[in-house]
Amino acid sequence: MAAKRIKFSSQASPDLLAGMRAIAKHEGRHFQSVLEDAMSSYMESRAQGRVRPEVIAHFRASLERNRRLGKLLADS
Repeated sequence: MAAKRIKFSSQASPDLLAGMRAIAKHEGRHFQSVLEDAMSSYMESRAQGRVRPEVIAHFRASLERNRRLGKLLADS
């Protein structure tokens, strides 16, 4: 049984739409399915609170650089 679909209207930049259409064409898929995948991925990443890997790497490097300071502050 097919999932129920609801029509909606929105706007996006021409470049973004062209990119999405190019992906759909390259993958032999309908634009709608690519858009649904993009929306699902966005919602999943928000729900899980994902952080970009480069941000995490920077955070970890900062912790390592400031480990001694953190210990001093914790001990005071």
